[in-house]
Amino acid sequence: MIRLAALIAEFGADFLAQFRPRLSFDQVQALSAIEHCRSPASPMMLVQCSDCAHHHLIPHSCGHRLCPHCQHHESQQWLERQMQRLVPADYFLLTFTLPAELRGLALAHADIVLDSLMRCAWETVLRFSQNDRQLQGTPGAIAVLHTHSRRLDFHPHVHLVVPAAAVDAGRRRWRCKRRGKNGTYLFNEKALAKVFRARMLAAIEVAGIPLPARYPKEWVAHCKSVGSGEKALIYLGRYLYRGVIREDDILACENGQVSFRYRNAQTGKSEKRSLPAADFLWLILQHVLPKGFRRARNFGFLHANCKRLIALLHLLLKFDPSRFAPPRKERPAMLCPCCGAVMVIVRTRIRSTSLRVITVAPLAAAAL
Repeated sequence: MIRLAALIAEFGADFLAQFRPRLSFDQVQALSAIEHCRSPASPMMLVQCSDCAHHHLIPHSCGHRLCPHCQHHESQQWLERQMQRLVPADYFLLTFTLPAELRGLALAHADIVLDSLMRCAWETVLRFSQNDRQLQGTPGAIAVLHTHSRRLDFHPHVHLVVPAAAVDAGRRRWRCKRRGKNGTYLFNEKALAKVFRARMLAAIEVAGIPLPARYPKEWVAHCKSVGSGEKALIYLGRYLYRGVIREDDILACENGQVSFRYRNAQTGKSEKRSLPAADFLWLILQHVLPKGFRRARNFGFLHANCKRLIALLHLLLKFDPSRFAPPRKERPAMLCPCCGAVMVIVRTRIRSTSLRVITVAPLAAAAL
């Protein structure tokens, strides 16, 4: 396995010489964070054995959402929260994709264009739900933004996990779509794409961003049934807080060429892609989101502020979401190298200037 931090350390200078004019401040910070993740240059954490009092320092992880080593626990927590919001309805996975002609705008104005992408996708679903004869109310949606394709090219699109149900607050009604002979039908894909296109173009113009001379008249939107919704959430949670590539998929680095593995979406087979190391690092860093940007959002009656409403729905509909609890992966305990007992954390975020004091103090205490 080839570590991403090792590639940055080896080819970082060449990368900066080639791509520095195109890098944002957030991308430079991401480059530095991943390079120093769990290294002697990062802040330290003091752990001590609960039995024999042995102690040592462990470097902290960087916590950056692009780092392949960090935020696995946060992903588990997010998935558990979404599972608790499941309702008794047929679920659909809606996908809205930004066309290739507008991806340059998304790179140059990520904070505006990507935010508009998520907002316009939700507004489209809201409009269709309010106009639907069977729903006539406010739907709920769990939205997750993806910026990459399987080949790691810049390909912004947003997934929305949407139950085929809505809340009519005015009449205090809960409505679900009826199942037909061929299952439940939600919305027409072509109609979704048309409304989404109009809203996105309007949002870009309002923001004062000039549109390209040419862009397609027909955009892409997909609407796929996903049963009770838990599998779709597990799929989205798997990629939410984990970087854009697993280090197990980085196959080789030879003569300045990095090769990585990906799965072809059409054939389902694994394929290999090779490119210069500097281009590979740019392929990774172009997916850095602006600071503070929320790539996972809840809308409608699935918003975080609607916990009481969801609890009331579970009670009235006699629905227990705990049966959809995701498979939980507990954090492995840190074991003492001397006696094998569990190590406990004594202090965190220790800077290098404090290391000598922290190292000497336990020895002095033991001498007393």
